[in-house]
Amino acid sequence: MLATGPLSWVGLLIVGAVAALVYSLRLQSEVREDGVYVKMWPIHRSFRRFPWAEIEHYEATSYGPLREFGGWGIRWAPGKIAYNVSGTEGVLIERTDGRTVLIGSQRASEFVRGIDQTVA
Repeated sequence: MLATGPLSWVGLLIVGAVAALVYSLRLQSEVREDGVYVKMWPIHRSFRRFPWAEIEHYEATSYGPLREFGGWGIRWAPGKIAYNVSGTEGVLIERTDGRTVLIGSQRASEFVRGIDQTVA
């Protein structure tokens, strides 16, 4: 904006608002008795549940957020959805309907152990 002409306050406010939103993103994931829960604050007000009956397989994995999903946040690709805010590790969940969910996690192996203990 500065190089191409006068400063646009509206443009600066929009860029600032988007930067604040991206900075404030927080991913909360929980393993409960009835499934895996995910909430991306401030986008979600409540958790998104993936019940055990819909989970066919899960595993800790490494991934490339830019290469595979085009970035961070809630991202969609054909047959896939990713919830991630940073890093390159997560838990890949294959659902019974053929779709996959990737939940980013700084502690993916602990996440999988939590699922193993709850399912068992």
